[in-house]
Amino acid sequence: MRKVPYVAIVTPGTFAIPSGKSSSVELVVENVAKRVSGETKLFVFGKKTKRLPSREIRDGVVYIRPQVRKKGGYIYRVNRELKLLQPDVIQVENRPRFVLFLRKRHPRTPIWLSLHSLNFVSRPYISRVQLKRCCEAADLIIVNSEYLRERITRLVPGIRSKVRINHLGVDLERFKSRWEDEGRRLRQQMMTGQGLEGRKIILYVGRWIEQKGIHRLLEAMPDIVREVPEAMLIIIGGASYGSNRITPYVRELYRLARKVPKHVRFVDFVPHDRIEDWYRIADVQVVPSLSKEAFGLVNVEAMATGVPVIGTNVGGVGEVIVHGVTGFLLEPDHLGEHLPKAAVTLLKHDELRRCMAEQCLRHVREHFTWEHTAARWLDMIRER
Repeated sequence: MRKVPYVAIVTPGTFAIPSGKSSSVELVVENVAKRVSGETKLFVFGKKTKRLPSREIRDGVVYIRPQVRKKGGYIYRVNRELKLLQPDVIQVENRPRFVLFLRKRHPRTPIWLSLHSLNFVSRPYISRVQLKRCCEAADLIIVNSEYLRERITRLVPGIRSKVRINHLGVDLERFKSRWEDEGRRLRQQMMTGQGLEGRKIILYVGRWIEQKGIHRLLEAMPDIVREVPEAMLIIIGGASYGSNRITPYVRELYRLARKVPKHVRFVDFVPHDRIEDWYRIADVQVVPSLSKEAFGLVNVEAMATGVPVIGTNVGGVGEVIVHGVTGFLLEPDHLGEHLPKAAVTLLKHDELRRCMAEQCLRHVREHFTWEHTAARWLDMIRER
C-alpha cells in the first residue's frame, strides 16, 4: 500500500521541462509540481534534449524524458514508462488525443485532462467527434478559467459535471513589486541599464501573432505619444515560443513601429526566469488580445510586480482583471477609441497607478498564487 499517491503528469512533449524557453503549459506544471511533491509522488514526462538527462529529480519531482527517434513516438515511449510505473492517476496536459490513446492501454487508471487553451480542442487539431470521445474517456477535466469551462462544455455537452476550474498563479518570491524597497532598487538598476530613465513604459509580453492584437497597440501609439511624449512601448516576445522568426505579421509590426521610431523598442524572446525584470520597469502593461485568451499568465505576473493591466474583455481575461480597480477592461471592437485614452490616463496620473498597484498586489495575493493553484489540485487528488 503506497503512503502517498503516485501521479504521472504527461506534458505535450513539444518543449523541455523545466526550461525558461518552454510554453506556459510546462511553466504551470513545473510550478504546481514542486509545491505538491510532499503530498504526492510526482512523475513528470517531457521532451528529451541534449542538455537535460533522461531522468532526474528536482524539487522532489521525478522528471522522465524518453528518447524519441520517430515523429509521433513520444506518447508510445511515455506509455511504456507508465506501464512500469503503474500510477494512481495519469494527468494529460493540453492534448485530448493522448487521453484516448492512454485510456485504451490503462482502462482502470483514472485519467485526467488538463486544458490550458482552445488550440487543441478545435480544428485542425481535432474534429468535434474525436473531441467528444476524448473528453468522455477522461475521468476529470481541469481548466484554468470559467470561460474555458463554458467553451468546452458547449463543444461537448454532457461533461460539465467532471469539469473543474483551477486558476493559475504567480511566484511572489520572484515577482517582487516595483513599489517595495527591493523592487524599487531592481527597477532603477534595470531602467539605467536599458537607457530608459525618464521614460514612461508601456509593456507587452507574449507571442507576436495577429490574435494577440499587438498591431492595435502600435496603431494607438501616435495618439499616446501626442499626450505623453516620454512614452515608450516595449514589445517582448517572438513569433512563437523561443523563436525570433520574421513572419509577415512581424514585418507589419515593424512597419507600424516606424511611425513612432523613438517610442517603440522590440526585445527578442526573454526566458521566463528573467522576465520579472522587465515587468518591474513597466508603468502599465497592455494585453490587447482579440480572441481565444483562456487565462493569460502575463496578467497576474504584471499585477504581482505592481503594474496595472489594460486588457481586452475576451476569454478569461475578465476573471483576472477587475475593471477600474486593477486596470481597465476594454472591448476589442473599440480598441481604437478606448486604448489610447486608458493608456494616457494611467501614464499621466501617478497616484492612480499607485492606487491600482496596491489593489493589484492584494488581488494577486488573495487569488492568484501558485500556492492557491497547488492547494486546489491537491483537493482534487484527495477527492478522487
